[in-house]
This record gives sequence, C-alpha cells and structure tokens, in this order.
Amino acid sequence: MTWINNRWYVAAWDSEVDRAPIARTICGEPIVLYRKLDRTAVALRDACPHRLLPLSMGYKEGDSLRCRYHGLLIGPDGAAQEMPIKAEAVPKGICVQRYPIVERHRFVWVWIGDPALADPATVPDFWPCSAPGWTFDGGYNHIACDFRLVIDNLMDLSHETYVHQGSIGQIEITETPIETSVSDGEVTVSRWMPGIEPPPFWRDALRADGPVDRWQICRFLEPSSVLIDVGVAPVACGATLEQHDQGVRGFVIDAMTPESEGTTHYFWGMARNFDIHDAGFTARFKAQQGHVFDEDVEVLEAQQRSIAANPDLKLRGYSVDQGGVRARQMIQRSIAAEAAR
Repeated sequence: MTWINNRWYVAAWDSEVDRAPIARTICGEPIVLYRKLDRTAVALRDACPHRLLPLSMGYKEGDSLRCRYHGLLIGPDGAAQEMPIKAEAVPKGICVQRYPIVERHRFVWVWIGDPALADPATVPDFWPCSAPGWTFDGGYNHIACDFRLVIDNLMDLSHETYVHQGSIGQIEITETPIETSVSDGEVTVSRWMPGIEPPPFWRDALRADGPVDRWQICRFLEPSSVLIDVGVAPVACGATLEQHDQGVRGFVIDAMTPESEGTTHYFWGMARNFDIHDAGFTARFKAQQGHVFDEDVEVLEAQQRSIAANPDLKLRGYSVDQGGVRARQMIQRSIAAEAAR
C-alpha cells in the first residue's frame, strides 16, 4: 500500500456533491456520496449488502438510497430500512459501512481508516481558502499516475521552466537555490528570486512592468496535500521570504487523493488576495490554471507509463528533488507506524 489510511482525504468539491448520488473510489474503497434534505453530506460504501450492486446506481428516497437491483432500502446511517420483501422485518445486522465526513475549505473530506480516530481538528489547514480578504476557486483532474508523482512534481518547481514556458516558467527558477526543512507532518521547500522580470501571468496580475521579487514556498501536508505560497512584489516594496504581503500573493491549493496505486484524484485551485471581487478574473484565471495543470497531467501520465515500461530502472533524486524525497519518506514512515499498531 502506498498511502496512509488514518487521515482525511478530499473526496469531492462541495459543488460536486448534491442530492443525486455520485460514485468515487478513495484509497481503493468505492464510496457513494450524496446530500440529505438538510444539505449535509453522506459517504457510504458503494455496495449494496445484498448482491453488491453499487448503491450509486440506485434511487434516492428522502434521505435514503434504494438499491436498483432488488430494492433494499439503506438509510444515511448505513442501516437497512426496508427489505426487498417489504413485509419482512429488517435484521439489525444488515448495514453498509459509513465513513466520517467533514466539509471544510470548499471540499468534502472523507476518513478512510478507523472511524474512532477521525478527529475533524486534524483536517489539513487550507486557511487561505476560507480566510477574509481572500477568494478561492479551482477544478479537478483524474490522473493516471501514482499520487506521489504529483507530490514530487509540486515540491520541485524547477519543472516550471520547461513544462510551463508560456505562463509561469522562467529560467531564474533553475538559477535559484532552494531551502528544504522538515517539521512534524510537513515538508517545506522555499525559493526566493530577487530583482527579476516577472513571467507573463504575474506581470498581468501586478498590472505593472519592472523588476520584482518573486517567491515560491511549497508545503507538503500529510497525507497528500501541497500548498504553494507564490507571488511577486515590486523591488521597491521591500518584500522578504518571511514577509511578503506586498504586491500580489496567492496560494496554489493541491489535494491529491489516491484512487488506486496507479490513479489519482487531483483537486486544484488558487486562493488569492488580489482582485478578490472580480468574478470575471476568477473565471479566466481558473481556465488559465486548468491549462497549466493539463500540461502537468500530460507529463505525469507519460512518466507513469515510462515507469511501467522500465521495471529495471528506478527514480533518482537530485538536489532539486529534496522536497519530494522528504515527503515520500514521511508518508512511508506513517504507513509503517500504522502497520506496527
């Protein structure tokens, strides 16, 4: 197994989950998601306990799901409410696994492991997605690759110079050294680029020409998220790596949820503290960001195919890979700790 079980994972955007059931496999487990009449979300194992037909194929009846095959009725608590022969009493033992669920920061989070350990306080802190003075939106990609490859990609932004040449990439990224640090449940990679010309996206966001100070601070959060503090400020503003609310600043939000060992649900977005009331800019930027991530998807899926085609070769880690290597080590230690319980 390549992922940690006892953690919160993003299962969906809040807008994806509505009254109609949707199916999504999270960490190898098929799950059905829907909303009750009071709009709270429900997550159940997507298998009828009778003949295992996916419940996501069934019919909503109030807050319950009726199996499309023989009509077993399952309540939002996972307990059977009505048998296929309606006159029969419902045995108490007929039930479906229910998953702990939390809605926070525009996402629906699901706990895959031991439900007794599901503490909502341990949901990863995506604070820019909910803080006053910021706005947030984003999208979703299904990627045919190991979720750890996406983490590697996001913790090593030197790839921007070559993969994203027309938008956020520039040669100064590869000319600037990085600093890597590790703390409890986090890995941080920082890059400070003083007195450079901004790439096209950041020049347009700043609405000005001239040299800027640019920063990239990538934070891996267990089990599988990366928040990237990015932005530029005119050199005259005096921004630093530690204090950089001048100019324009954003957080690239990345939540990678394993579907299987070779496929990933990739939830992405951008929280920003500039032009926060410009809905048109938000929509245009979301489309631009989606194009950037499409470039990543092309590379990552090709990398996964190449890994499969070259079983005698291994990934190598150079100095630019420190963040991804440390994140993988952290994940593996947590997996080992779970197995030792």
